Amino acid sequence: VQLQASGGGLVQPGGSLRLSCAASGFTLDDYAIGWFRQAPGKERERVSCISSSDDNTYYEDSVKGRFTISRDNAKNTVFLQMNSLKPEDTAVYYCAAGSRFKLWVLRKPTYWGQGTLVTVSS
Repeated sequence: VQLQASGGGLVQPGGSLRLSCAASGFTLDDYAIGWFRQAPGKERERVSCISSSDDNTYYEDSVKGRFTISRDNAKNTVFLQMNSLKPEDTAVYYCAAGSRFKLWVLRKPTYWGQGTLVTVSS
């Protein structure tokens, strides 16, 4: 079971990036998939989640209206479209899988992917 996150990079404030989370060894739509991030010197925080059963989406207040999570079951991939990026969005972003309750409420997903670095700077 592996989750592979990609798409990070350097972007100017106000710019956009799209992160991808590809799964191997299991079917993504069997799980809720979430994105977390960890900035230097800070604790890891949740960002967004898409549930497995009904594709409901959830966002932290800090990213609402700017980030959009989506799922492409044919590609076994979940995306995080990030618009209007701010310097405070700079972090390593991780994707994770699990039940919605464990992932979003308990913040304890079953599976973690490796991170991808997003740097927002002029």
